Amino acid sequence: MEPRFNAYSVSPDGYKAILSLEHYLRHCGLEEGLLHLVKLRASQINGCAYCLDMHWKDLRAIGEEEQRLYSLDAWRECPWYTDRERAALAWAEALTLLTEGHVPDAVYEQVRPHFTEKELADLTLALVAINGWNRLSIASRTPPGSYQPAKRAK
Repeated sequence: MEPRFNAYSVSPDGYKAILSLEHYLRHCGLEEGLLHLVKLRASQINGCAYCLDMHWKDLRAIGEEEQRLYSLDAWRECPWYTDRERAALAWAEALTLLTEGHVPDAVYEQVRPHFTEKELADLTLALVAINGWNRLSIASRTPPGSYQPAKRAK
């Protein structure tokens, strides 16, 4: 599949605006692994190959277990996710699948005990970001495979 356009090249200010949100999210206080986990789940739902590749690699780079990655699309049936992660994944699915009933009160009630208001706002912003990235990557046909996680200081 051939790329259609390069958003960074043709709209650098718009691209940098989305990167500013990502910069905020990296420093907002939510766990890095949790952020990548919900981004990976949203990318699975949206079918974004580039973002699937990216967040899978990012999670592996921070030591995430493959078993949890392989089973992510069946997280409800698997025992290896924490209650906080389960709440975040339910929130991620509800925000990604808005056309299936918006965000049900039951999902909000599930997530509230596990996140402060600020954390929930930040989690929501992370989902706004990944759903935007998914749509940009899918629309532009950004080819997967080239992304490499940043090197980590030891």
